[in-house]
Amino acid sequence: MSSSSNHGYIQFALRNRRLLAFGFLMALGSSFGQTFFIGIFTPSIEAEFGLSHSQWGSIYMAGTLMSAGALTFTGRWIDHLELRTYALLVCAFLAVACAAAAFSPTAWFLIPMIFLLRQAGQGLASHTAVTGMVKYFRRDRGKAVALATLGFPVGRALMPVATVALIAAIGWRETYAVCAVLVLVVLTPAVAWLLTSHARRETALALEAPSTERKTARSTTHHEDRSLRQVLRDPIFYLFLPAILAPSFFDTALSFHLLPIAALKSWSAEWVMTGYAVYAGTTIMASMWIGTLVDKIGAVRLYVYSLTPYIIGTLILGFFDNAAWAWVYLGLYGIGSGIKATLIPVFLSELYGTQHIGAIRSFVATLSVFASALGPPALGFALDLDVSITTMTFVSVAYFVASSLLMIFCVRSRV
Repeated sequence: MSSSSNHGYIQFALRNRRLLAFGFLMALGSSFGQTFFIGIFTPSIEAEFGLSHSQWGSIYMAGTLMSAGALTFTGRWIDHLELRTYALLVCAFLAVACAAAAFSPTAWFLIPMIFLLRQAGQGLASHTAVTGMVKYFRRDRGKAVALATLGFPVGRALMPVATVALIAAIGWRETYAVCAVLVLVVLTPAVAWLLTSHARRETALALEAPSTERKTARSTTHHEDRSLRQVLRDPIFYLFLPAILAPSFFDTALSFHLLPIAALKSWSAEWVMTGYAVYAGTTIMASMWIGTLVDKIGAVRLYVYSLTPYIIGTLILGFFDNAAWAWVYLGLYGIGSGIKATLIPVFLSELYGTQHIGAIRSFVATLSVFASALGPPALGFALDLDVSITTMTFVSVAYFVASSLLMIFCVRSRV
C-alpha cells in the first residue's frame, strides 16, 4: 500500500478506535470456534474417543449443520438489540461453549460440543464483528471491515503454536477450560468497556449519514435497502452463491484435516502450525489492500477475482511435496481469506443496503456454515478411501474455476 493509504488507515483507526477495537476483539475471540482451532484438537480427540478421520469429520458436520440452522434466527437479532447487549450475550455463550468442550464426557457429546463452539465462535462472534462494522460505517466501510477482521488472521497466527504447546503440557480438555476463562475475564470486560457509550452514539455512528455519503464507484451498484425476503426472490443472488460458499467448503476441509494431509506429505506438525503465521501475515496484507480498493472501486467489481489465490494455492498443495511449499500454500490461502473477509460483507451491503444487513448476513453465514460442515467429512471420507491428492486437487480447482466464471457472468448482468 502507498504511504497515503497507510496514513488514511491510521487517521481512520484513531478516529474510530473503540468501535474498531471491539470488532477486532470479537473477530479474535471467534477463533475458539473456528475450524483451524478445533482442528488442532483433532489428534487428541480422535485418540481419546477412538474415532477415524471420517467419523470425527461426520461429528463435526452434524454439530456444524445444527449451528447453521440456528444462525439464521440468532444472527438476525443484531438488527433489533443494542449492539453492546447483543455482543455481551455472544461472549457469555462463547464462554459456555468452551467450558462444554472441556467437560465432554462421551463421543456422543462431541456433537453438541461442536454445535456450541461453531454457533458461538465461528457463527455469532464473527457475525457480530463484521455486521457491527457494516451497520455503523457508511463511508469507508471497506476500511472498517478490513481493520476489524484483522482479528481473524491474528488469531490464526498466535493461537495454533501456543495451543499445540498447551495441549502437550496440560491436555486438550484443560486447554479449552483455559479458553473459557480467557473469554470471561478478558474478552467480556473489554467488550463491555469498549461499547460503554455506544448506545448514546448509535445514531451518530452511522458515522457518515446517507445524505453525506460520498459518491464512489460502488454507488453504481448500490440499490435500495432490501429485506431478506426480497433478496431471496432475486435470482442473481443464487448465482453469486457458489463463489461465496467455495472458500467455506474448501478452506474449512483443508484446515480441519491439515495435519493428516501434512503427514501424507511428510511435513511435521510443528512446521505446518508455524506456517499459520504466514497465513496470518498474507491475510492482513490482503485485507488492508482490498479494504482501500473497495472504497474506491466497489466490492461487486472486485469479487470476480477473489478465488484466484485459492486456485493457485490448491494447485501448489496438490502437486508440490517439498515442505517449503506448505508455507506458500498457506500464504495464498491467507490472501484469499483476507480478500473474502473484507469483500463479502461490503458486497452484500452494496447490492442490498444496510437496513436489514444483519438478517441478510446471518442467512449467508448460515449457508457458509452449512458449506463448512460438508467439507471436513467429504475430505475425511476421501482420505479414508485413499483418494489421491491429485484427484482431489483437480476436483477442487474445477469448482473454483466454474464458480469464478459464474461470478463474472453475474457481475456483467448486474453492473
